[in-house]
Amino acid sequence: MRRKDRLFEMIQILRDGRLHRAQDMAERLDVSVRTIYRDMDKLIASGVPVEGERGLGYSMTAPITLPPLNLTMTELEAFHLGMDVVAKSTDKELAEAAKSLIAKVDIVLPEDRDAPALGWGFATNPLEDAAKGFKYMPTLRAAIRMRHKVQLGYRNEAGEMIERVVRPLQLEYWGRVWTVIAWCEMREDFRVLRVDRMSDVSVLPSQFGDDVGKTLSDYLEGLGE
Repeated sequence: MRRKDRLFEMIQILRDGRLHRAQDMAERLDVSVRTIYRDMDKLIASGVPVEGERGLGYSMTAPITLPPLNLTMTELEAFHLGMDVVAKSTDKELAEAAKSLIAKVDIVLPEDRDAPALGWGFATNPLEDAAKGFKYMPTLRAAIRMRHKVQLGYRNEAGEMIERVVRPLQLEYWGRVWTVIAWCEMREDFRVLRVDRMSDVSVLPSQFGDDVGKTLSDYLEGLGE
């Protein structure tokens, strides 16, 4: 597993707010405890709201959903897509300026100005990775609004492409990485799917309702259990 993917998975583990031991996370992610310690130091240094220490465990101290303060989700997509183009410029100074600007915008996005900065770029998420999924954002937004199921291909941790049918419930922004909270019809469980790992996204004619156990509220309540 690449480090940026492991950091993402670690946040998924921590987002329930509980205390998690490094040993347990190491076994779950199939890495050494020392690797978990290094990665956790990286997350904390990047501004992710995590507290804890080696030998005791770690927990997340603030919500991770990042509603934009002055930008709509679509404006935020446009901004990062444009900056991705500039960041690939052969003009080194201009490219560095684009990366710096993105980092500054990420930092000021959280609605709670007193909360720890949540600019989760980690300096490990290349812009081109995030840009891969931008073309699917309008489709996903429309499906969420209209409550339509979506069929898509999804690349898992092993690199395998799996076809899924999901109920998209909410888009989340993680600092140049977008995810969808969804109910997976195949797994019959909630999944948090990275948009940049999706392919062939299409909206199905079938709509979904507020079935018990499959709503966004059910997902959020499950985090606190």
